[in-house]
Amino acid sequence: MTNKVPGYRRKEMLWAYAFVAIPLLGFVIFGLAPLIASAVLSFTKWDMITPPEFIGWANYSGMFGDEKVYKAFFNTTFMLIHVPLGMIVSLLLAVLMNRKMRGISVFRTIYYIPVISPIVAVSILWQWMLNNDFGVINQTLWNWFHITGPNWLGDPNWVKPSLIVMGLWGGVGSNMVLYLAGLQAISSTYYEAAEVDGASGWQKFRMITLPLLSNIHFFVIVMGVIGTFQAFSQVYVMTPDGGPEYSAGTVVFNVFEHAFSYFDMGYASAEAWVLGVIILLLTLVQFRLSKRWVYND
Repeated sequence: MTNKVPGYRRKEMLWAYAFVAIPLLGFVIFGLAPLIASAVLSFTKWDMITPPEFIGWANYSGMFGDEKVYKAFFNTTFMLIHVPLGMIVSLLLAVLMNRKMRGISVFRTIYYIPVISPIVAVSILWQWMLNNDFGVINQTLWNWFHITGPNWLGDPNWVKPSLIVMGLWGGVGSNMVLYLAGLQAISSTYYEAAEVDGASGWQKFRMITLPLLSNIHFFVIVMGVIGTFQAFSQVYVMTPDGGPEYSAGTVVFNVFEHAFSYFDMGYASAEAWVLGVIILLLTLVQFRLSKRWVYND
């Protein structure tokens, strides 16, 4: 014996399916289909004009002998330094912004403004600030300290630190908000009990605050690593050619070059898939290791 669905329930289900179908269709067209297409194209040679030519694993094997690929992965890995630096700065700002004082919301807004600023506009601003001849940073170093500043974006030794500093300025605001929410969620009873036991301020911070923010630490690390491996806009705007000696070219920048400068979409697709697998593996490793130090109470 089967139970028939009432007419009004069928109508509700049809409306529900209709609403779900729109975003699902968008995912299939703009997400799943390009993903499958890039996987197929990674085994071909295609200049986006002539028909794709199947070449097997040649694109993947060719990456092992491509010096630019190694440089791009090294540059991207080097810029992971900004993840722990950003965590430290964001946490310190969150601790300062967690105080009850007049006008504190204004300071919170000021620190968050770079997060909502367009990345291209911010990159152009920093490009002018870091200019070797008339940039405000070198001018300030000379006028205040009589120090000749380096060629920030023209020196292979300084271009990556410049991008890291720019990333810190633009990214600490979002992490600060996360840490601030975490700090405000910690019950004051923990600190009161610690004070009764005679704990110092540093001991309370190390034994209470840091462990109870472990979930936020984990989220910031995972998203920071993924965001670093996907860095492109600031590199493309501030160093259009990948910097001196390709010292600023990231993996995504290298993918863009092969796709839209060399018109080798097959090679670019293969490199993009390698990058995707690396990000997936790093994320899985982080989730695995999180069981040892993330506090889930």
